[in-house]
Amino acid sequence: MAVKTASGAPAALPAGAEAPAKRGFWAWLNRRMPIEEFVATQVTGYYAPKNFNIWYFFGSLAGLVLVLQLFSGIYLTMFYKVGEATSFDSVEYIMREVDYGWLIRYLHSTGASAFFIVVYLHMYRALLYGSYRAPRELLWLLGMCIYLALMAEAFMGYVLPWGNMSFWGAQVIVNLFGTIPGIGPGLVEWIRGDYGIADATLNRFFALHVALLPLALLLLVALHLVALRQTGSNNPDGIEIKAKLGPDGHPLDGVPFHPYYTVKDVVGIGVFAVLFAIVVFFVPTLGGLFLEAPNFEPANPLSTPEHIAPVWYFTPYYAILRAVPDQRLGALLMLLAVSAFIFLPWLDRSPVKSIRYKGWMSRGALTLFSVSFVALGYLGLQPAEGLYVMLARIFTVIYFLFFLLMPFYTRLEPVKPVPERVTYHAH
Repeated sequence: MAVKTASGAPAALPAGAEAPAKRGFWAWLNRRMPIEEFVATQVTGYYAPKNFNIWYFFGSLAGLVLVLQLFSGIYLTMFYKVGEATSFDSVEYIMREVDYGWLIRYLHSTGASAFFIVVYLHMYRALLYGSYRAPRELLWLLGMCIYLALMAEAFMGYVLPWGNMSFWGAQVIVNLFGTIPGIGPGLVEWIRGDYGIADATLNRFFALHVALLPLALLLLVALHLVALRQTGSNNPDGIEIKAKLGPDGHPLDGVPFHPYYTVKDVVGIGVFAVLFAIVVFFVPTLGGLFLEAPNFEPANPLSTPEHIAPVWYFTPYYAILRAVPDQRLGALLMLLAVSAFIFLPWLDRSPVKSIRYKGWMSRGALTLFSVSFVALGYLGLQPAEGLYVMLARIFTVIYFLFFLLMPFYTRLEPVKPVPERVTYHAH
């Protein structure tokens, strides 16, 4: 029986005495699964920089959208029938006959675009504050693996509804593998599983979309979080808060992730949920950006859409592909455009991490790169003719110069002094 003081509070235990063992289901569960220890070390005991700003919402939002995509996707697979003759009709059945099927389908299609929006903003924050720099190179590489897996997942999911744009988009993307010297034609046939995009292609894309790639994404996200906990979060100043610890062993410029940032993330999630709901309920196609008009028609090998273009989140790379007349060179440039991000930790030679303290060269380069990426995204939606092709070539050059010249302008430019402690103003 526990000893209590006159006020009813538990009395201090004598020296050398052990605290009485906790009882009940929670204690039984914790002895077999250390939940309390995990929360204490990874949530309340994890100290994050106290100067996080709005750019740090997008990591948690990406996790939220991933969960949304998994659950909505599971629901859709209950009614979807994969096959050249059944895929399009099963999507129509979900939309028209299944209770709230239209809502689940629009949640999933809008969620795909929302996923790329928050991931692109999450990546842009890393470019702003140098989150790819040491000691976070592995964290960045894992993040890029997530991005590549997400691109593959989105592409295969885009083909599954078997609309007319899905069919022709798959033709264009799969045929790009045919540009690989020597093994190209055989590789294309192996990917399709047939001599054309048909049943075999849909079956393997469905298997990869609902099984292998989601598992790979979950594993990569888990490794990404483990790497984050190991190195700690970066901050807008690019200062390592673990370098200055208080008497209690905690960073002087850090605060517990819970409750400070869990509460802050709830605000971001609330704003995101309102915007997301507006799109889902009022403009789920967003003028053809999220769902194109030809995809509401069944796949037809004899009817080519007036203008074949991928979904908006692939259009910057699609514009680079079409910027050069040679298909092999265009495919190579598109591959380099995606993979160039992998080398950022070693291309950036600046003595400081954050854009706050870098010089005008880095600021100008990042601005031009951002403009080129958005412009290429727009040009990828336009016909490959005349002025559009010329602009695509100009912005492609700007895009690659950002990476190619980075070792030079980041090393040569004057930088501002970085403060000893993070800059934070209570609000």
